[in-house]
Amino acid sequence: MPKQYTLGKNERLKSRKRIEFLFSSGQKITVPPFRVFFALRSLEATTDEPLQAGFAAGSRHFRTAVGRNRVKRITREAYRLQKCTLKDLLIEKQNGMDLFFIYTGKDQPEFQQVHESMGKIINKLIATLNRKN
Repeated sequence: MPKQYTLGKNERLKSRKRIEFLFSSGQKITVPPFRVFFALRSLEATTDEPLQAGFAAGSRHFRTAVGRNRVKRITREAYRLQKCTLKDLLIEKQNGMDLFFIYTGKDQPEFQQVHESMGKIINKLIATLNRKN
C-alpha cells in the first residue's frame, strides 16, 4: 500500500473531551520550538483513526491571526510529510495516539527549522511507543 501524505478531517483532533484529557492526563515532551502533549489510547476499529493531531500557536507572541495561521500551516505541513512512520507503527501495535503541538517560539519559523524539529519529535514518540510495548 503506498504511503498517503494527507491530513484529512478525520485525522484532526477536535474532540473537546479528548483535548481536555490530553492536557490533564497526557504526557508531554519539549523539542524547541514545540511543546507536544500526547496520550496513547486503545484503537476502536470501527471509527477511530490511529493518529489524531491538533495544532496551536500562542497569541502572546503572534498578535495577528495571520501570523498564528502561518505558524500552524507550516507545522501541519511538516507533520503531514513525516507522520507515516509513526502511524504505521501504531497500526502494527494496535494502538492509537492523540497529539497536540503547541508552537512556543517567539518569531516566525522557517519551514526547514520546523521540519527538522518535527522529525525529532516523531522519533521521540516512536522511541516512547517502543518502550511502552
